[in-house]
Amino acid sequence: MPRFVVLTHDHPSLHWDFMLESADRLRTWRLAGPPDAGSPIAAEPLPDHRLHYLDYEGPVGGNRGEVHRWDRGEYVHVKETPTRIEVRLTGAKLVGTAVLQRDDDTRRAVFQFNPD
Repeated sequence: MPRFVVLTHDHPSLHWDFMLESADRLRTWRLAGPPDAGSPIAAEPLPDHRLHYLDYEGPVGGNRGEVHRWDRGEYVHVKETPTRIEVRLTGAKLVGTAVLQRDDDTRRAVFQFNPD
């Protein structure tokens, strides 16, 4: 089963990196707030990251702050379209459904977590 991880990252300001394992990479989004906030959170797609970050905590190269694990676990794809990704998360903190949705008109994306 594929894995996910959520890292807190303090550079350039505090945010949360939501990462989904996909083959040999991590699909990554920067979240403006904690993923369990209970309301939609601004999400920004980032370039794919190395699988290394599934188990890594510490300084990020290039003087880009530090990351610390906030949660991790496994996930199952529920549905994916060009503008929406829905996954079922089973982690230590996050147990439920997460949706990443992009608005085609504004190009903005949001993350929404719905706990069980």
